[in-house]
Amino acid sequence: MDITAALGFLWDYRLALSVGLGNTLHFTALGLVFGLTIGFVVSVVRQAGHPVLKVIVTTYVEIFRGTPVLIQLFWFFFCLPAILGVELGNVFSTVLTLSLYMGAISSESFRAALKAIGAEQRDACVALGLPARVSVPYVILPQTVLRAVPTLLSNCVTLFKESALVSAVGMADLMYQGQMIADATARPIEILTATALIYFVIAFSVTRIVSFYERGYLARMRL
Repeated sequence: MDITAALGFLWDYRLALSVGLGNTLHFTALGLVFGLTIGFVVSVVRQAGHPVLKVIVTTYVEIFRGTPVLIQLFWFFFCLPAILGVELGNVFSTVLTLSLYMGAISSESFRAALKAIGAEQRDACVALGLPARVSVPYVILPQTVLRAVPTLLSNCVTLFKESALVSAVGMADLMYQGQMIADATARPIEILTATALIYFVIAFSVTRIVSFYERGYLARMRL
């Protein structure tokens, strides 16, 4: 294979791949914002909520952690509209799936972090007369996030890679663009290899950040 010709070929499709990457990062970001919010709320409910609510959110977590993301995506895209009689569209289905999946996996990270917070922190809030609307966002949440960051970043990498599945419902993400170009040009080796490398570079960079943070965090914990 002529490397120069291959690079020139990829350069010709740089804009299409850039658009696809932008869409991938966009959907990943939306999934993170909504998913992390869901995950924290679910972890709080599982930690100190009503028994009935605990059963509901635990069932949600187990379902979304125990089933393939592609099945979840297809269910929201094909099945839910048939049940509701309303067309949801691929954008809504994509964001909903990624958000609920991220909420399920991040809730475990938040729950472990919540357990690591000493009971004296909550007792101090009660002693100071702080209501839950104050103690949770200003006392509990910051400490939870600090402890959960390493695993949450790993969850982010997982979500980024799983987002490639949204091409199955016609979303023009990086994987979709790569497939379309490969089909149109009959040159899958160059395009799909380049697509894989883009995913790898971004995921690898984030994992290095995770490792760096973990080393710094552990060092601070030893002080």
